Amino acid sequence: MQHSERAGLLYALAGFCTLSIGDAIVKGIDGGWAPTAIAAWRYGFAAFLLTCLLVSREGWRPLLHWPRPGLQVLRGLGVSVATVAFFTGVWLMPLTEAVTISFTQPMFTAIMAVLFLRERLRWQTVAATLLAFAGVLVVLRPNFSLIGLAALLPLATAFGMATLMTANRAAAGTASALAMQAYVAIAATVILTLAMVIGHLSGEPQLQVGWPGWTTFGSVSVIAVTASVAHWLIYMGTSHAGASTVAPMTYGQLLSASTLAYIFFGELPDAVALLGAALIVGAGLWMWSLGRTKRSARPTR
Repeated sequence: MQHSERAGLLYALAGFCTLSIGDAIVKGIDGGWAPTAIAAWRYGFAAFLLTCLLVSREGWRPLLHWPRPGLQVLRGLGVSVATVAFFTGVWLMPLTEAVTISFTQPMFTAIMAVLFLRERLRWQTVAATLLAFAGVLVVLRPNFSLIGLAALLPLATAFGMATLMTANRAAAGTASALAMQAYVAIAATVILTLAMVIGHLSGEPQLQVGWPGWTTFGSVSVIAVTASVAHWLIYMGTSHAGASTVAPMTYGQLLSASTLAYIFFGELPDAVALLGAALIVGAGLWMWSLGRTKRSARPTR
């Protein structure tokens, strides 16, 4: 393995593990502030940093002239849905199980690629998708009976991230990687701020936005910082080794989330939940392997 590729894998692994820090802090807040407000602050912070970096490196033009703006808004909408659904989900169910179910994203992405990008449907994709959703049913078994339809929130997270991934592929090559990161953060900030205002005006107690206590505000600020650092590490990883190479490192997030859930919340998955997690992770790794095989089989020019 080349030094650059090894460095990329380490960057990506560190990034995905860092995401779990924010996940654990979100669970610790547990309703202390509206999920829309937490998400808006998190992406607003990232949008500010990325905008400053983009202007310093590429000037104002990329910021003032968005390529395919409809796709950029769709990317922001996808990540907005995913973030709010996940933040709410981890308040209602064990952290490890919420993270595990969100890893069905590759299967949703594969289905969307067939529907919207006209990619060919392969039997392996169907088999991996069925395997993953069998794992979801196993993981959901106690949560669905306890909290009802809210147990499906991590699936909404996976669907939102799959929307982002599909739109990313459709918009690939239209701008630099830095500009694309800035566009999604800016779009998500606007969408989440609107959602925050609408939620507050709705009168729903869980969506009321007041000024949080300093402990909550400090926690939300740490979430914003760690998430921004995590995405920077993941970006560095993909720059060094490529997205397809570092993709399995995403499962480091599951391991670190499980560790943090045990240390801080005393959550320990039972054998059945671990079986469901194994099915979901196995399906995701199979999809990754199929993608690598497909790319290596393409003729070179």
